[in-house]
Amino acid sequence: MKNLAIIPARSGSKGLKDKNIKELNGKPLLAYSIEAAKESNLFDEIMVSTDSPQYAEIAKNFGANVPFLRSESNSSDKAGSWDVVIEVLSKYFETSQKYDSVCLLQPTSPLRTAKDIIEAYKLLESKQADAITSVCEVDHSPLWTMTLPADLSLEEFKKSDSDTPRQLLQKYYRLNGAIYIRKISYNNSTINLIDKNEFAYIMPREHSIDIDTALDFIIAEAIMKINLK
Repeated sequence: MKNLAIIPARSGSKGLKDKNIKELNGKPLLAYSIEAAKESNLFDEIMVSTDSPQYAEIAKNFGANVPFLRSESNSSDKAGSWDVVIEVLSKYFETSQKYDSVCLLQPTSPLRTAKDIIEAYKLLESKQADAITSVCEVDHSPLWTMTLPADLSLEEFKKSDSDTPRQLLQKYYRLNGAIYIRKISYNNSTINLIDKNEFAYIMPREHSIDIDTALDFIIAEAIMKINLK
């Protein structure tokens, strides 16, 4: 297959200024996704979609391609990731470049490894799937959670499974935002992402930190330093 990796990195993060290029253990955040994609040796093109010339230069310095900047309509915080993907595929299609699959690698998942990407593509092949989405086990079972009434009573909580040992509870998983693979179909000038036959790739929790806050940076950096020992 001909595979395209897209790393979406718009500027103007409201929660944490310039989050996607903020340094994490000595490198800009988006660099980790570029390096994991390169190390996997799976991609014919590794592209960073950004609205910022500054971000584009940083991406190029770490080995990604930025043949064009993101449109204004897809540069707001309301723009969806798949809208960005379709925009990129359409731009490539205009120059007769077509791909069999696209892999969305969000820069906010710096602990995702090349091995994770490779294993996700192996799962795509073994399952003869159209789509793979990464997940990880949740930190705490939702069976240990509840809503609280106005008077803060815990009576309903006592009726739940809160006293059941963790090992006996059913496992629950969440989307971790690290890997989204979709096969692509082209019908004349129409581009579609196929996700009818979709499977989960289970990643370890220690690879599944999703950077959103300053605390997330601290946690990710601590894990990286432990792994380097």
